[in-house]
Amino acid sequence: MSTKSPKEVIDAALVTGCNKVALPSRDFGRFALLTVLAGVYIAFGGTLSVILGYGFPELTAGNPGLQKLLSGAAFPIGLILVVVLGAELFTGNNALLMPPLMAGKCSWRDVAVNWVLVYLGNFVGAIGFVYVFVYVTGLMSPEPYHAAIVKIAEAKVSMPWLTVMVKGIGANWCVCLAIWLAMAAKSSGAKMFGCWLPVMAFVALGYEHSIANMFFIPCGMLEGASVTPWQMVCDNLIPATIGNIIGGALLVGCVHVYLHRVKS
Repeated sequence: MSTKSPKEVIDAALVTGCNKVALPSRDFGRFALLTVLAGVYIAFGGTLSVILGYGFPELTAGNPGLQKLLSGAAFPIGLILVVVLGAELFTGNNALLMPPLMAGKCSWRDVAVNWVLVYLGNFVGAIGFVYVFVYVTGLMSPEPYHAAIVKIAEAKVSMPWLTVMVKGIGANWCVCLAIWLAMAAKSSGAKMFGCWLPVMAFVALGYEHSIANMFFIPCGMLEGASVTPWQMVCDNLIPATIGNIIGGALLVGCVHVYLHRVKS
């Protein structure tokens, strides 16, 4: 077969998840670097999505779907880099740690520790990329990028809390389905395409990805958006993160383990 069966994907996810749980205690320096790199890669994808999605205002002004399509088409480079290069992404680990947890290979404490450490490392990577490679270089200073990133940041902290959480569920449902498709693929090209399509969909649909928002909101703040750190955390990152955990851990990890039983 050109792809792995669903059961084979679960078996692969079990091995991957066990390795992810063990990595911090086995080699914390390597683990920490992989978490930071994942944040960098997602921020890179976010930067490209703004540059392409908002770089053709004369074409997209009367065609809002075109802007969403262009942004969506560019953003998946971040997840492709994470998957192909083996970085540690919080939202991906939401699903990937469910097979070992449900198979009795790790505890909820192991899962929580991994999620917290990866989340913090992703934040460091995203913030570092924003400051060094976007703000210092002035990528978002010219129009129409300046107005676009300010508008994006302000919009992300202006939605109702429940709306952000539900959009977070949708975002990581798509992201973790992309990771599942990539694990099913047997070639690099197929892995890339498997990552691209669901992630393009979540961006085009306007869902909320907590790690991506560690790029979008701070970038907008540096460009003058009327957003405080408190608003970023409480009005977006917290509900988006809760939604991401539900979408990834429950709707992908747990559901697919249940459907294609993992034996302990």
